[in-house]
Amino acid sequence: MTMSIVSIFLFWPLAIPAIMAASKVNPLLQQGDFAGAQAAAAESKKWSKLAIIIGCVWIGIWLICCIIAFAAGMVGGGAGAASTY
Repeated sequence: MTMSIVSIFLFWPLAIPAIMAASKVNPLLQQGDFAGAQAAAAESKKWSKLAIIIGCVWIGIWLICCIIAFAAGMVGGGAGAASTY
């Protein structure tokens, strides 16, 4: 369940199915359905990993774009730097 909760901060659309699958594990264990609990845990782990990977890639792309934009602004001299007064 912890991995599912962490993944909600990175990419929430895939974290929701992870949390739903993780919430099925304990009731299945209490019913004695160990195979069902393992299947629900595996499904939760799959969705959580996918959400974390996509979230980290998205943050990486966003940071690279910010760095490129900052560098372009520094090279260009910023707004109004080429004006003659």
